[in-house]
Amino acid sequence: QVQLEESGGGLVQAGGSLRLSCAASGRAFSSYDMGWFRQAPGKEREFVAAINRSGTITRYADSVKGRFTISRDNAENTVYLQMNSLKPEDTAVYYCAAGWTYGLQRREYAYWGQGTQVTVSS
Repeated sequence: QVQLEESGGGLVQAGGSLRLSCAASGRAFSSYDMGWFRQAPGKEREFVAAINRSGTITRYADSVKGRFTISRDNAENTVYLQMNSLKPEDTAVYYCAAGWTYGLQRREYAYWGQGTQVTVSS
């Protein structure tokens, strides 16, 4: 089992940047593929990005491709989401998740953090 804690959210103007972090504790972090999801008010939780356990393969939602970058540091047990050129529609609670398939579906992830709020003002 692994415990996940996100940080780095906040309020930013459109066009700005934020870097989210997700610190993991518990069972070996490097044995998990990791994902980031987000949920806006009144909407379903949606896939944002994923990375495999070695950090060599990444996947992105079309809506963030070219603006967001997922990375990980297995020595620090942390996964990151660098978000650039932020838009008001990126406003959501962002969650990190751990699983074994770096997939696009929520059901593919077994462990979830509590989320961090990102608000982008226009």
